Amino acid sequence: MDLVRARPGAAYTVMFDGRELPALPGQTVAAALWSAGVAAWRTTRSGAEPRGVFCGIGVCFDCLVTVNGRPNQRACLVPAAPGDDIRSQDGTGRSDTGEAR
Repeated sequence: MDLVRARPGAAYTVMFDGRELPALPGQTVAAALWSAGVAAWRTTRSGAEPRGVFCGIGVCFDCLVTVNGRPNQRACLVPAAPGDDIRSQDGTGRSDTGEAR
């Protein structure tokens, strides 16, 4: 194994709440957001408290985001992909009618 000469692939962009952010191959959505200086991307159902990554291993559900229209995606587990449309999420990520918001 020759990890000393490992090189990441070319950077690409993802969209977060309408703005372009850089991402690298292999990064999760959470890692890309953190790297861009974004620390919180969800608010709680009760009290609208800001949340981001807490456990980092997919256990706590604090890092939920909407990715490409799919709410409740754990940012710490979902790999970022070129052109992803990532949205911060309010509460459950669904309106009163059950539609993604």
